Amino acid sequence: MPEWIRERGIGETRLALVDGHDIVEARVLLDDVIPAGRLIDARLMRSGRNGLARDAAGNEYLLPAGAGRIAEGAAVTIVVTRSAIPGAEPWKRPLAKVATGADTDIASRDVRDGRLPASWNDLIEEARSGIVRFDGGELRLSPTPAMTLIDVDGTRTAEDLSMDGARAAAQAIRRLDIGGSIGIDLPTTGSKSARQAAAVAIDEALPQPFERTAVNGFGFVQIVRPRKRASLLELAQDRAAFEARDLLRRTSSEAPGARRLVAHPVVVELLERHPDWLASLARLLGGEIGLRADAKLPMSGGYAEPF
Repeated sequence: MPEWIRERGIGETRLALVDGHDIVEARVLLDDVIPAGRLIDARLMRSGRNGLARDAAGNEYLLPAGAGRIAEGAAVTIVVTRSAIPGAEPWKRPLAKVATGADTDIASRDVRDGRLPASWNDLIEEARSGIVRFDGGELRLSPTPAMTLIDVDGTRTAEDLSMDGARAAAQAIRRLDIGGSIGIDLPTTGSKSARQAAAVAIDEALPQPFERTAVNGFGFVQIVRPRKRASLLELAQDRAAFEARDLLRRTSSEAPGARRLVAHPVVVELLERHPDWLASLARLLGGEIGLRADAKLPMSGGYAEPF
């Protein structure tokens, strides 16, 4: 029976729907990003469609549906519907709506605190590389400001690759927490039945809610899903922070004792800006944590050595 597991890390909280040793669905919640589902006390700065609210810390939230009859300047409780999305458009505000009841996200589900399976490392590599392999083919995933594009390629017949690639793409969308507008480029096939089979494969592998187009004659299908937070692909675009948090996760599972983290200079520089992360790791391991930069290492090649 699949179950949700929550792993509280340094700088982030990781959640995964695990079936045996396989991760079916995953998400990463950053400590410094207010998550979807959070209730916020704010003040209405602009009413009408695409209203604007601001909390006590100065964070601004766009209200696409407006705030009804609430007057500008009034106190209002809002619920975050999409957290801030890092990446190419950092100016975009998080989205919210006026709260009318108990709006919750993952917190409303049964979640067990624990350690995620080893397959989490494979998931991180998929997010890092944008490459997902399946039997007879592979997906190449490219996040853009407009949509996430998924290209399907392989060595099988166009008909078989279309159906299996569609299923693999749908599974990757769920596993990597991809929301918003998504385009899947399947192999072109002249068979209408093959295109219909690919569409059915998506419907079977991807749970609702979502909308999709039919697979057109060029093999392209578009999917639109709710987007509540950055996908793992988008988080991986911020390479230094992504690799720093992954290094901290891997090191936190090692035997107790002092450690020196050895990493690419950009990763070390980011860790130096987060002494709280290093202090958390020191408490977990019960020893001092040092840093050493090595320009010969790739961004993902960080490791811990005895200190």
